[in-house]
Amino acid sequence: MLGPAICTLVLISPIVATADPPVIIDKPIDYGAERIRLTIEYRRAHYGDDRNDITIVPRVIVLHSTETDSFATTWQLFNRLRIDPARARLAKSGAVNVSAHFVVDRDGTIYRLMPETAMARHAIGLNEVAIGIENVGEVKRRPLTDAQVTADAALIRYLAKKYPIRYLIGHSEYRRMEATPLFGERDPRYRDDKEDPGEPFLTRVRAAVAGLHLAAPP
Repeated sequence: MLGPAICTLVLISPIVATADPPVIIDKPIDYGAERIRLTIEYRRAHYGDDRNDITIVPRVIVLHSTETDSFATTWQLFNRLRIDPARARLAKSGAVNVSAHFVVDRDGTIYRLMPETAMARHAIGLNEVAIGIENVGEVKRRPLTDAQVTADAALIRYLAKKYPIRYLIGHSEYRRMEATPLFGERDPRYRDDKEDPGEPFLTRVRAAVAGLHLAAPP
C-alpha cells in the first residue's frame, strides 16, 4: 500500500474555534434488544468482559470516513442490526453490525446515531473505550471538507468536556494503540489495515483542537 516516501507540504487552513456547543441532530439507529444482545456477545468474545450491558467510559475519539456518498446511505447501513454476510472477515468475528456514535455530513451537519456511552463496533480493540465519529466522504475520491473539519473540532471540544478523553486518533492509527492499556482486543489475528479519514484531514482537525492537549497514539 505504501509507495516511496514523498515529502509533501500540507497547508493547514485556520479554523476558528468557538466556545458554543455544536448543534447536534439526533437520528438514532435501531439500538433495541437484539443489537444490545449482539453487542454483549461481541464484547464478551473480543474483550473478555462478562458484564451484561453495553455501557462504556469514553477515553478515545476515533475519526473515520464513511467511504459512502451520503448521510442517508451511511445511516441505512448502520441501522442494520447484523453485519453484511458479504463482509466475510468481519462477519466471522461477530454478528453485530458496525456503527458509530456520530456522523458528520459534508456540509458540517452533525448527527448523533446512538448515545456516546453505548458501545459501537467501529474500531478493533478500542470499542470499549472509544467514541466513533464518521465523516461522509472517501479518502481518495471524495476528500473530507472544510465544513467537516470545523464540525469535528467543535464536536471533539464538546465531548472532551463531558468525558475523560485522553486520545484523539484516526482510524488509520488504531493499531498504534496496541502499545497502550486501552487496547482490549483478545484475538491477535483480528486486525485490518485502514487509511481513513486521511492524513490531511486528521492533521487539520488536530491543529483546530490543539488547546485540548489530546494525545496522538504512541
